[in-house]
Amino acid sequence: MMMKWIATALLFMIVGPTLAGKLDPLVAMCDGCHGAAGVSQWADMPTIAGISEFVHADAMFAYQDGARPCQQSKFRYGDTTRAATDMCAITKHMTEAQIEGLASYYAAKPFTPAEQEFDPGLAANGAKVHEQACARCHSDNGSNPDDDASILKGQWMGYMRQTFAEYSAGTRQQPHKMKLKMDPLSDADIEALIHFYASPD
Repeated sequence: MMMKWIATALLFMIVGPTLAGKLDPLVAMCDGCHGAAGVSQWADMPTIAGISEFVHADAMFAYQDGARPCQQSKFRYGDTTRAATDMCAITKHMTEAQIEGLASYYAAKPFTPAEQEFDPGLAANGAKVHEQACARCHSDNGSNPDDDASILKGQWMGYMRQTFAEYSAGTRQQPHKMKLKMDPLSDADIEALIHFYASPD
């Protein structure tokens, strides 16, 4: 983890304040939906702070290419009078340097788990499903950003439900090896996983 932080710091030293300064309006745009420093306070909006640079950049490129469904969102932080938008529109005209700069910026921010209610019984079942189907790629109960598989533990349940629904419907790309694990899961398995990832244990 320390090495990734050092790498991120070195990147900003290399690109210098010019790129960092140009990112300010984009950071304000991102924070407007995802919350201050990328930490969401809303169940339908994911926290992006702390997610690995690779995962975050890959997601933005996918939105840019139309490979992920884009849900429209109102701004919830900062200037909330701005018109609602979506990730396809936001990333449409971003350069590769801007996307990679944003990904590095948020990767260096601490992930804050969402405080939310969950069912302990379902969470216990979800722990078993995770161990059988997910743990190989999502280590430390899905909390390790070094996996380059996003952060699941502590993510908002509403967002997780939407994501699983998109995977099930085939509207969101997923790695083939993940699809092989996802397809056999029942709706009950998925709901149990969501409660497990919402739990602090």
